[in-house]
Amino acid sequence: MAAAAQSGRIGVIDVGSNSIRLVVYDRLARAPQPIFNERVLCGLGRGLARTGRLHPDGRERALENIARFVVLARHMGVGRLDILATAAVRDASDGSKFVAELERRCRSPVRVLSGQEEARLSALGVLSGLPTADGAMGDLGGGSLELVELRAGAIGHNDTLPLGPLRLMEASDGEAKKSRDFVQKSLDKLNWLSYCRNRSFFAVGGAWRAIARLHMEQTRYPLHVIHHYRVAREPMIEFCRLITGQSRKSLEAMSTSVSRKRLETLPYAALVLHRVLRTANPGQVVFSALGIREGQIFNLLSEAARREDPLIAATAELARADGRFGPIGDELHRWMAPLFGHESEANARLRRAACHLGDIAWREHPDYRAEHACLRILRMPIGGIDHPSRAFLAVAAYVRYDGRLTDSGSLFGARGLLEAGEIERAARIGHAIRVGIAVSGGVPALLRRTSLNLDSSRLTLQLPGNAANLLGEQMERRFEALASALDRKASISVGGKTAKR
Repeated sequence: MAAAAQSGRIGVIDVGSNSIRLVVYDRLARAPQPIFNERVLCGLGRGLARTGRLHPDGRERALENIARFVVLARHMGVGRLDILATAAVRDASDGSKFVAELERRCRSPVRVLSGQEEARLSALGVLSGLPTADGAMGDLGGGSLELVELRAGAIGHNDTLPLGPLRLMEASDGEAKKSRDFVQKSLDKLNWLSYCRNRSFFAVGGAWRAIARLHMEQTRYPLHVIHHYRVAREPMIEFCRLITGQSRKSLEAMSTSVSRKRLETLPYAALVLHRVLRTANPGQVVFSALGIREGQIFNLLSEAARREDPLIAATAELARADGRFGPIGDELHRWMAPLFGHESEANARLRRAACHLGDIAWREHPDYRAEHACLRILRMPIGGIDHPSRAFLAVAAYVRYDGRLTDSGSLFGARGLLEAGEIERAARIGHAIRVGIAVSGGVPALLRRTSLNLDSSRLTLQLPGNAANLLGEQMERRFEALASALDRKASISVGGKTAKR
């Protein structure tokens, strides 16, 4: 275990009312990579509304599994492990005894979060992936609902309500009208929710993620990534109304991806979301895969680290880990800038991220690099990016490796998330990366010896006189493809003299 003290790895055990989860991250960073993630549904808070105590079976399951998680984390060399307990433990009359027993078994401190602390960490988790989030966040656990006002990235009002599905199911005795009235009465007290009108409601929590997954299946959405899945208010209200009226058997027939233990409480989770959307009137629901655990990591960062762009930080880290001859993304971004004059800040940001990912699949078999890069980018667990942007980066990476825009299914639905103009722009970036890697071999120092010039009729690749040996058939073919994508003629200049036209 001595290595644990020196390790940069950091872990969080989230002890919730319905589930417990261990996530281990590679290090404390702006965009940490989860290297281990396991969840167990214990039902710790089942029966709490009726008895005021933790569920006996759930209590034992939680103690056993958390102890196992601690052993795993120590053997993984985790340098810091935080155990965070939420609504069920803080509200139960025997919660303090449970914490004492847990600390005795695990020899690790347990932090019982207040409702306000839980709300703040959940909001920080959302902001870690969506720094300018504007509207309101809701984190639905098994025992409580945390609601937080988000004003363009700043945390405002927050409240904790006893509206978790387990508690709601028991408090209402399974009566739909009683449940609905109880939820609405609680929400009507929150005047600040009006700020969310026509903005975004950011939905966090396993039950709401299950609803998003179910909605994806029913609408045959092309990308099954929960984070930043967006649905307009009215369609989501109608879908929640549909789920609320379904039996468990019907829900089982609707989905193969939602766990059976989750299906029992899903109608109550849908009811809460339905009433929140009716009350707050946001323009859309944005589902976030980042919550309390990511908020705890974000909370430990310096102010300077928090201000970093999560997408750029994540893609730069991937480039560092996968690079062959040193990171080349920023050099590629600068080198191709003449091709993308007058681009918006948002477009320049995506282009920079694409450049960081420009050498991501070099380890793969050449015949499968394009597909592998496309799939990896579409599904990678990072924040700071919506689904169309994922598709944009995936198309750029596919063209970077394949050299063409295929009409086959190889783009895995990415085309369906983008407008035609965005597909063309992504393809041009992919072609430019393809040329940059070819002319430099992926070595940043060699790329700096070349430059690009774009005028109304011609694209010119400029090399110094002593760099003529950088020319080659493969590079020239790729350069001609780039010029064609830009609707220009290709020209190569060596030492100020035209070598190829």
